[in-house]
Amino acid sequence: MPQDFWRHSGFHLLRRDASGRLAVTDDFLRAYYLRPELRPVEESCANEIALHRALLEAPRMKVEAAQIDAIADADTGFNYRAMLDFRARLLAVPTLEACYLGLFTSGNVSVPPLFIDQLTQIILRNVLEDADDALELRAAELFYREQKASLQEGAVMLADLETVELHAAGASEGNRGGLDQLIAEAQAPYHEARAPLQAVNLDVLDRDNAQLYWLRDERHDFVISVNHGRAALAALCAVIERWILHLCGVNVSVTSLPRIDEAHWAWHIGLDAQSTALLNDLWRGGEVEPERLTRLLALFRMEFADAGEMRADVAGRPVYLALSMDEDGVVRVKPQNLITNLPLAQPS
Repeated sequence: MPQDFWRHSGFHLLRRDASGRLAVTDDFLRAYYLRPELRPVEESCANEIALHRALLEAPRMKVEAAQIDAIADADTGFNYRAMLDFRARLLAVPTLEACYLGLFTSGNVSVPPLFIDQLTQIILRNVLEDADDALELRAAELFYREQKASLQEGAVMLADLETVELHAAGASEGNRGGLDQLIAEAQAPYHEARAPLQAVNLDVLDRDNAQLYWLRDERHDFVISVNHGRAALAALCAVIERWILHLCGVNVSVTSLPRIDEAHWAWHIGLDAQSTALLNDLWRGGEVEPERLTRLLALFRMEFADAGEMRADVAGRPVYLALSMDEDGVVRVKPQNLITNLPLAQPS
């Protein structure tokens, strides 16, 4: 029986429709109204308190602009406008998946990144409902949480950026406190004594200890290796396959590559802004600085199960994917690229 995970994502407040997609509920909307950005505080004015109470009572109620203008605190008013705009997008379509797709096909992504990351996590929670491989769940975190990369003697390691920064902020003056230290400690045997960390305790997640993830699935304190041939990278390939199948209804297979041997490939997708620019330059045959190439962390080959679902001009050809870090060693995956840049045939 599959284990529960990501309990605070909001997934459990939703309901599945007949197609297996997620429909909005009143309780899901109430969870947004109870966020710190909207929840009244001691200094809140009467108008703000009244609006908040009304929304908790009737989460889909129409809110007039004058009701928001009447809120004394300008920041709170701004937060209400952002939330209600997002609510309008959610309620305009049948499912969260449709909302997500609409954000990136409408050309109008005027939604705070926080909301997009939350949508991504919730949809992934739905996609991975029956997952029994904890490495897939950790790999899926790349879709909605920024990572910090560390390159050590040929090993490419990813740690949660917020967790790394938390450690750095809490490290004592005499403690190095950087990612290299975290990685070194994380690679020690699980029960081996380590130098004390004031904020976090990291472990490298792999096949032999993957079950640890179920106990710490919302702590974001696992490091993974994304070298070619490593289990976590294979898990990321599986997540990509399931993401595309759920949102696009297309069966693909994704495998990692040590390099691209095809000189004139037909199509590519960058999993992040750095990779998109790099693959574009390589495809055009332009000069690429060695330093940019060192930021390339992983390459993938995607194949469609049915070539007829591809654009006619690239049908049957592989699609290449890349994952990169930026100049600060940060990995910011844009999972929407897998949807908007997929070479799908136009519906007839």
